[in-house]
Amino acid sequence: MLVAAAVCPCPPLLVPEVAAGAAAELDAARDACADALGVLAASRPDRLVVLGPAGHADQGLHPQGARGSFAGFGVHLEVTLGAATGEAPDRMLPPSLAVAGRLLARTDWTHTPIEGLGVGEELTAAHCAGTGRQLAGSADRVALLVMGDGSACRTLKAPGYLDERAEGFDVEAARALGAADTAALLALDEELAYTLKVSGRAPWQVLAGAADGAGLGGQLLYEDAPYGVGYFVAAWS
Repeated sequence: MLVAAAVCPCPPLLVPEVAAGAAAELDAARDACADALGVLAASRPDRLVVLGPAGHADQGLHPQGARGSFAGFGVHLEVTLGAATGEAPDRMLPPSLAVAGRLLARTDWTHTPIEGLGVGEELTAAHCAGTGRQLAGSADRVALLVMGDGSACRTLKAPGYLDERAEGFDVEAARALGAADTAALLALDEELAYTLKVSGRAPWQVLAGAADGAGLGGQLLYEDAPYGVGYFVAAWS
């Protein structure tokens, strides 16, 4: 059963070592992520699953101890997903789960099994919801850390340039995440999300499936669009 969830954005810039001189620009987002992770820790889960957008080669399960690296972003920094467990798997974490690993390192998860799940951008809402229901039923007390960004089309300098539909999409997504509105999350337009480069759509819909019938309430802790990309932090409990 799902007992808690945290929703965080997943830009590598969320890692201070990657952001370097611009680190202070996302301090408020980092603080909100820390608060959301505190909600997860307080729920004392039997299993913590970290979800994040992933390319085809990185989709599927990543076991505890899987390694991630920020070398591709110019920083020689490696992370693990939870505590290392013997020989590390050969497959590296996708960037979204590497960011999650760095966030999780700020909290003691010694006694909680942690796994990662790379979620494909192309997965339908129905598929995502089904995956979420399976995760929720995998242990008595399941918690999810859900990584993903909103639209990348909020300004002319955004990665996806300016799209007038982006702000409206982000407003509805942020409202749904803050209200733990699972129906609204499952109703997010998949084609529009793809056009607006919304990396969080599929992970959010996995969360919606996992939370179905759990009776969780939500709180939006952060909402902004630095760099023209929608970033949201929410806690469900």
